[in-house]
Amino acid sequence: MNKDCALLAAVSLLSAIQQAYFAVRVGNARKMYKVLPPLVTGSPDFERIFRAQQNSVEFYPTFLVVLWSSGLFFNQEIASIIGLLYLFSRFIYFNEYAKSAKRRLPAFRIGIAMLLILVCMSTGGIGNSLFDKYFDFNLAKKIKKIIL
Repeated sequence: MNKDCALLAAVSLLSAIQQAYFAVRVGNARKMYKVLPPLVTGSPDFERIFRAQQNSVEFYPTFLVVLWSSGLFFNQEIASIIGLLYLFSRFIYFNEYAKSAKRRLPAFRIGIAMLLILVCMSTGGIGNSLFDKYFDFNLAKKIKKIIL
């Protein structure tokens, strides 16, 4: 079992490291702009960094659920690649948001697109599994048979 989901685990670990990196950036910004906890307002430069991190945290549970469900029920390799693209878009998003709120949008849109792809993969994979189990109909096998 462990080998069967190693790519998903690796992407998940990388995503956790990324979340920690974003949190460290907020901590450093707190010191730089003298915004003591529990305050979350202050310099606009601090607020952009804080919002970039918070926005990433808000999307994190969704990312993990659709990464794992699409990897387990659809295809681990494709899900992992899409997951890496999502993490890359989040990294760009964070850094661009730190510079200017307007600059965050292109990377944000790419990240949303990656999440939507993972949602579609999850839905298709789970749906196929349910149809196979309860109706003895496996669309993925039928498509594969036609193609090959």
